[in-house]
Amino acid sequence: MAATLLAAPEEHANPLFPHDYELVVGIFAFAAVFFVVGRILVPRIQKTLAERTDAIEGGIKRAEEAQAQAQDLQRQFQAKLEEGRREAARLREEAREQAAQIKAELREEAQAEARRLVEAAHAQIEADRQAAFAQLRTEIGRLSTELAGRIVGESLEDEARQTRIVDRFLDELETSNAQAVR
Repeated sequence: MAATLLAAPEEHANPLFPHDYELVVGIFAFAAVFFVVGRILVPRIQKTLAERTDAIEGGIKRAEEAQAQAQDLQRQFQAKLEEGRREAARLREEAREQAAQIKAELREEAQAEARRLVEAAHAQIEADRQAAFAQLRTEIGRLSTELAGRIVGESLEDEARQTRIVDRFLDELETSNAQAVR
């Protein structure tokens, strides 16, 4: 009957409520797990979370500092780039001014050289004209003397006399041409 008494409460036990010994063992097991988790695992988890939080916040802070540094470097680069552009524009302007100045100097030199060549050409032409005039005068004088000698029938070989006759004839010819031109 003792076996039936033990078996009987089991048959009539409510399945929703555990037995008393299971309840006691469950409470001790829960307390042990709660103690292990609360005293050992939670501090480790909190430490790991704190380290990760620090790492993330430090990473964000380093990233912000790096970004600020990059922006500073970009501003410096832009400033140097702008300064380089201004310097290049200034150098181009100086080069244009120098080119214009050199062009003006070369033009002046070319004009001076052209004037010198024209003056030299005029001088050469004048010298050639004078030489041609002198040669023509001599030739006209010789031909005039020869012609006059044939007309008169006597020889006009005397040089002094010949020169005087030719000079007088040419002077009369120049005077008559000058009066005809007026």
